[in-house]
Amino acid sequence: MLNNYICALDISSSKIASVVVEIKKKRIANIFFETVPSKGIKRGRVVNSIDLVSSVGYALKNLKRKSGINIKFIHTDTSGLDIVTKHSRAIIPLAERGNKVITLADIQQVNEQARILGSNLDEEIIHQIAHNYAIDANSNILNPLGLYSHRLEVDLYLICGKLSFIQSLIRAVNQAGSEIKDLFLSGLATSCAVFNEELKEGLTLLCDIGSDITELLLFKDGILRDVKILSLGGEDLTVHLSEKLKIPFDLAEDIKRSHASIGDDNQIDKDKEILVKQNNLYKPISQKLVSQILTPKAKLICQNIKDAVEKMKPIDEVNNFVTTGRTVLLEGFLEMLENNLGISVKLGRIANPHIISWANRDDALSGQKYLTYITCLGIICQLLPDEQPQLLPTYQPTRNPILKTINKFKEIYEEYF
Repeated sequence: MLNNYICALDISSSKIASVVVEIKKKRIANIFFETVPSKGIKRGRVVNSIDLVSSVGYALKNLKRKSGINIKFIHTDTSGLDIVTKHSRAIIPLAERGNKVITLADIQQVNEQARILGSNLDEEIIHQIAHNYAIDANSNILNPLGLYSHRLEVDLYLICGKLSFIQSLIRAVNQAGSEIKDLFLSGLATSCAVFNEELKEGLTLLCDIGSDITELLLFKDGILRDVKILSLGGEDLTVHLSEKLKIPFDLAEDIKRSHASIGDDNQIDKDKEILVKQNNLYKPISQKLVSQILTPKAKLICQNIKDAVEKMKPIDEVNNFVTTGRTVLLEGFLEMLENNLGISVKLGRIANPHIISWANRDDALSGQKYLTYITCLGIICQLLPDEQPQLLPTYQPTRNPILKTINKFKEIYEEYF
């Protein structure tokens, strides 16, 4: 690693969370946090490049001031409605006659062939995951290294983003004074921070509820098998409250975070009021009314999540259901989601050994504050220099997106022409 730091940015519709760590002797020596409001991006799409540049620049400026580190390179995430997933298969011959032992070069070659075949001029491959290999008549081989065969086949799962969005994101970060080195799917990065050995066994579903995007990621024995992106999130509750009470969005957000209660409102005194300031006047709002407005909307969100999960896998087959995102901190929301699904729901907590000690002593991660930075921390965990390299990489993030974009056209041209 050329630098003695790793900087991760989680760029979402509501906030830009950023973390930079100093690396000494291949370990985290210091860690710094910053979060600022985000503008210019909605549901994973850039809607105002000027606002996005300003937001990213403000976050990096504050982070540099806190850490004293001149941040040139960042690692960031992406999500949204333009995420595309697909399977791509490829077969390569190994020997004209008889069999030969499968080498790492053979595996890399068949993976690369599948990657090229699954490429699209309008998309950028963010991750490639080998679901299984096949040799001769034997399928569902997890690791073919060292086996004998005369041909090798792979089923490669590709996670792609729209090229136009990635180009816009690269340009915004460049104009803010930095350069993107790696791009990760948000939920996949989050899983690296929260998954322990227990969650890497059986079927685990990670539900990351963001401000306007919810990611559902299905893992089997720690390997990502399926991804669903839903156009819903915590902001839907805020917008609904704002419209019903006829108050500004920011005021509705404050009320939601500080006073909202999801579920049975019989425990709320009908005379209990929230005093809010609007147009230099103080206006009382019934807390019971707030609950009555938000509960049906929250129930609809939970039902949409359940419907999407059932399209991925029968719910009763899921061994672990883990959820993250600040929306789940609303009083009663976690219980409503659990009742709606009919299975136990766990709040995702920091489990990665590289950062768990920092979570216990850094105020920025105390209580549930860590949820703000959970994706950034997951990105950092995957990039730490003392992470043991896998012989067969499961997740391969984009390396230097600008160069990858240029090479994509060359690869597809050479393959077909």
